[in-house]
Amino acid sequence: MQLNCPHCGARDLREFSYLGSAKLIARPDPADQAAMVDYVHYRDNPAGANAELWQHDTGCRAWLHVLRNTLTHEVLRVELARDTALEAGR
Repeated sequence: MQLNCPHCGARDLREFSYLGSAKLIARPDPADQAAMVDYVHYRDNPAGANAELWQHDTGCRAWLHVLRNTLTHEVLRVELARDTALEAGR
Protein backbone atom coordinates (compact mmCIF):
# COMPACT_ATOMS: atom_id res chain seq x y z
CA MET A 1 0.00 0.00 0.00
CA GLN A 2 1.16 3.52 -0.75
CA LEU A 3 0.08 6.89 0.59
CA ASN A 4 0.37 10.01 -1.53
CA CYS A 5 1.87 12.60 0.83
CA PRO A 6 0.85 16.13 -0.23
CA HIS A 7 4.45 17.29 0.36
CA CYS A 8 6.55 14.29 -0.75
CA GLY A 9 4.40 12.43 -3.29
CA ALA A 10 3.63 8.70 -3.35
CA ARG A 11 5.52 6.77 -0.69
CA ASP A 12 5.55 3.22 0.66
CA LEU A 13 3.45 2.55 3.75
CA ARG A 14 6.61 1.76 5.78
CA GLU A 15 7.37 5.51 5.89
CA PHE A 16 4.14 6.23 7.81
CA SER A 17 2.69 5.55 11.25
CA TYR A 18 -0.99 5.00 11.90
CA LEU A 19 -2.13 7.38 14.66
CA GLY A 20 -5.77 6.39 15.02
CA SER A 21 -9.20 7.59 14.08
CA ALA A 22 -9.59 11.05 12.57
CA LYS A 23 -12.19 11.52 15.29
CA LEU A 24 -9.22 12.70 17.38
CA ILE A 25 -9.15 16.00 15.47
CA ALA A 26 -12.53 16.98 16.95
CA ARG A 27 -11.51 17.32 20.61
CA PRO A 28 -14.56 18.11 22.77
CA ASP A 29 -14.76 20.66 25.57
CA PRO A 30 -13.02 19.09 28.62
CA ALA A 31 -15.86 20.34 30.83
CA ASP A 32 -18.26 17.95 29.04
CA GLN A 33 -17.30 14.73 30.84
CA ALA A 34 -19.56 12.44 28.79
CA ALA A 35 -18.09 13.76 25.53
CA MET A 36 -14.54 13.36 26.89
CA VAL A 37 -15.21 9.74 27.93
CA ASP A 38 -16.49 9.01 24.43
CA TYR A 39 -13.51 10.82 22.86
CA VAL A 40 -10.89 9.00 24.94
CA HIS A 41 -12.32 5.48 25.20
CA TYR A 42 -14.64 4.68 22.29
CA ARG A 43 -13.73 4.16 18.63
CA ASP A 44 -15.81 2.87 15.76
CA ASN A 45 -14.44 0.00 13.73
CA PRO A 46 -16.33 0.45 10.46
CA ALA A 47 -16.23 -1.82 7.46
CA GLY A 48 -15.73 0.41 4.43
CA ALA A 49 -14.65 4.03 4.21
CA ASN A 50 -12.94 5.23 7.37
CA ALA A 51 -11.20 8.54 8.18
CA GLU A 52 -7.80 7.97 9.81
CA LEU A 53 -4.78 9.95 10.97
CA TRP A 54 -1.33 8.98 9.75
CA GLN A 55 2.07 10.64 10.18
CA HIS A 56 4.82 10.68 7.55
CA ASP A 57 7.53 9.61 10.03
CA THR A 58 10.52 9.14 7.77
CA GLY A 59 9.62 11.98 5.44
CA CYS A 60 8.26 15.45 6.10
CA ARG A 61 6.68 14.45 9.47
CA ALA A 62 3.30 15.84 8.38
CA TRP A 63 0.09 14.58 9.95
CA LEU A 64 -2.28 13.30 7.27
CA HIS A 65 -6.04 12.83 7.16
CA VAL A 66 -6.52 9.64 5.13
CA LEU A 67 -9.83 8.27 3.91
CA ARG A 68 -9.29 4.54 3.43
CA ASN A 69 -11.57 1.61 2.68
CA THR A 70 -10.93 -0.87 5.51
CA LEU A 71 -12.20 -3.80 3.43
CA THR A 72 -10.01 -3.29 0.35
CA HIS A 73 -7.27 -1.02 1.81
CA GLU A 74 -7.90 1.34 -1.11
CA VAL A 75 -6.81 4.87 -0.26
CA LEU A 76 -9.63 7.18 -1.34
CA ARG A 77 -8.16 10.55 -0.30
CA VAL A 78 -5.12 12.00 1.48
CA GLU A 79 -5.05 15.56 2.85
CA LEU A 80 -3.03 17.42 5.44
CA ALA A 81 -4.74 17.00 8.80
CA ARG A 82 -4.15 20.71 9.47
CA ASP A 83 -6.21 21.64 6.40
CA THR A 84 -9.00 19.25 7.35
CA ALA A 85 -9.16 20.71 10.87
CA LEU A 86 -9.20 24.28 9.55
CA GLU A 87 -12.05 23.48 7.16
CA ALA A 88 -14.04 22.06 10.06
CA GLY A 89 -13.37 25.19 12.11
CA ARG A 90 -11.17 23.53 14.73
